[in-house]
Amino acid sequence: MEIYPTTDIAVGEGITKAFAQVKGFTRFLTGGAGGYWSYGGKTFKETKIGFADSNFLSFFSLPLVEGDAATALSAPLSIVISRTLARKYFGTEEALGKSLETPVGPWKVTGIMEDMPENSHFHFDGMCSLATILPNGHTWSNAVYYTYIQLVKGADPRKIEAGMPRLVAKYVVPEVQHDENISLADAEKSVSTFLFKLQPLRKIHLYGNSNAELERNGDIHYVYIFSALAIFILVLACVNFTNLSTAIATKRGKEVGIRKVMGSMKRQLMSQFLAEALLMTLLALAVAVGLVAVAGKYFSFVSLVDYRSLGVLVGLWLVTGYCAGIYPAFFLSSFNVIRVLKGDFVSSKGSGIPLRRGLVVFQFWVSISLMIATLIIYRQLHYMQDVKLGYDKDQIICLPDTYTPLGQDTRFALRQKLMQDPRVVDVSIGSAVPARDDPGGGLIYPKDKQSIGNESTITVGIFHIDYDYIPTLGMRITRGRNFSREFGLDTTGAAVIINEAAVRALGWSHIDPIGKIVVGSDNNAFKVVGVVADFNYVSLKREITPMMLMFYDGPGTGMIIKVNTHDMAAFLKDLEQRWKALNPGAPFSYFFLDERVDRLYAGEQRTAQLFGLFAGLSIVIACLGLFGLAAFATEQRAKEIGIRKVLGASVQQVLVLVAREFILLIGLSFLLAAPFTWWVMHVWLRDFAYRAPVAAWIFVLAGGVTALIALVTVSSRAMRAALANPVEALRSE
Repeated sequence: MEIYPTTDIAVGEGITKAFAQVKGFTRFLTGGAGGYWSYGGKTFKETKIGFADSNFLSFFSLPLVEGDAATALSAPLSIVISRTLARKYFGTEEALGKSLETPVGPWKVTGIMEDMPENSHFHFDGMCSLATILPNGHTWSNAVYYTYIQLVKGADPRKIEAGMPRLVAKYVVPEVQHDENISLADAEKSVSTFLFKLQPLRKIHLYGNSNAELERNGDIHYVYIFSALAIFILVLACVNFTNLSTAIATKRGKEVGIRKVMGSMKRQLMSQFLAEALLMTLLALAVAVGLVAVAGKYFSFVSLVDYRSLGVLVGLWLVTGYCAGIYPAFFLSSFNVIRVLKGDFVSSKGSGIPLRRGLVVFQFWVSISLMIATLIIYRQLHYMQDVKLGYDKDQIICLPDTYTPLGQDTRFALRQKLMQDPRVVDVSIGSAVPARDDPGGGLIYPKDKQSIGNESTITVGIFHIDYDYIPTLGMRITRGRNFSREFGLDTTGAAVIINEAAVRALGWSHIDPIGKIVVGSDNNAFKVVGVVADFNYVSLKREITPMMLMFYDGPGTGMIIKVNTHDMAAFLKDLEQRWKALNPGAPFSYFFLDERVDRLYAGEQRTAQLFGLFAGLSIVIACLGLFGLAAFATEQRAKEIGIRKVLGASVQQVLVLVAREFILLIGLSFLLAAPFTWWVMHVWLRDFAYRAPVAAWIFVLAGGVTALIALVTVSSRAMRAALANPVEALRSE
């Protein structure tokens, strides 16, 4: 079921009147306010300007630097702009009261607002008065407005949602029945999945599940994943501190012995070692905060003043310090005084070797798991970048978009000039570009199925294209034909091209769909003249869904240019000159289609980079711990190694003796990490409709690289023990 975060114009007011628990509402509309804005000879293309209700500023407590928030958006053709936008157009001039020019007329600046904070689910540079464009009709069934409602204190959202079906039956069903001239039963059937749901504002960014939000959502699952990784790294650091602290016991053994002889109690020694661990952790916390302040784009020290932030940091410091220091404190304070002063540094409670071995297994389990996960994520990214999308994305330049100031004749003239350039392969007049979140769409059904709401009714995405769109993007017509200038039907909008997914969804897989008639929810009929091969017009996370291509090359279209050149910079310079020659007043802007495709997977790319960083960091930490354990083990077995060398053992045999144990530990880590990571990544890959297979070589590579790094780490310490003079280890006997 499709989920949209928008409603129609009457919904906010209707809900407010229907439920006493609703205090008020406000609306926001994104379409129609962007485009080219001018002042004093300066023109800029703006994309972050929308329409807002007169109460929008006070509803969200957006402070105004200048102007009255209560009235700033009341009058038509008024606009509130951000500080940044005010400086952009007016510099040091007074902006309030001045007008910005647009193709539809002047807009009076009635307010200056602070730039929106980063922790907001929408970010706009300007808000136009919604009163300027409000229609006379009040409808419920055409979702275009972002509607926000405010509940009274203590209201139960579930009770309000329980009453929503009554509103659908009261308003939406009669509206659909009237607009489409169908029976009451068919109207009720057609809106059977039409539901209103409430979503808390704080959950939109991380919990939103719609592709039509004001901005791209985050994902709470990634928050959980990276929080877990951070905890794992912190645990690894604590484990590492434990291993290194016990490994250097020989350097502090006599200190402990002398302190005990002088009367220090075990409790006092433990307090000393715990205090050292807490101090080191506090210094690490200060360094970490400093690094975040330098690297963090939106970090503010003011946020640390908040009692919750301070509480988290203090708690993190104490827990980490105690976890890292408790075992070393217990271990070091437990030394037997006589043995320590004789040079035998074995704890009176046992050496703790099994625990340290377990810690090493845990460290390398995390390291191997992260390395495997990183390789699988990068493999999936490469798969998504290399898979055949059904259209060409390389060397495709797009001139956006629905607000381009080029007139129709000017666009055709520019296309003609471009087609004379030998570097240009083809040009399409249109702005229906693949690789965007939501192409928009509607409902269609086969004409012979009588009415909408039947079992053959399907939802289709809709692209408006011209004659040259399909060849420009290298798409393939599998049946029928492309739009053509030779057929007058095409220009009327009565002819459509559908994709193979639509053919299957309409039940036409075993018949010829060419010539068939489909009907939309507005009762307009369309003749199918062609079938295009399926293409991924959105992310590979989603399966290819039914698509309908309709002809349009009128106002509100940009250009899609296919080029073949090794000097893209020179071509872009020439393209800009041609643009300015035809349209000197408008800035030149463009984007590459392959970059737009890559941006669809920006979240996955950041995930891969962070996993790689965590994997590298965990391996470094694990190897430090391994080095500490190897040092401890060789120190404990110094006499054994000395005796073996006296009896004729070679350096290679000593190396094998020391390294064998650690390689077995790493092997155990791999056996634990491989199935666990396979399961976790299998769950992660479920988010992708098209995914690369998880290959066995990934696990072999991760285990082999980790084993090699560990072997080098252990060998450096083992070699030192193997080359030592055995007399030094045996002379006390």
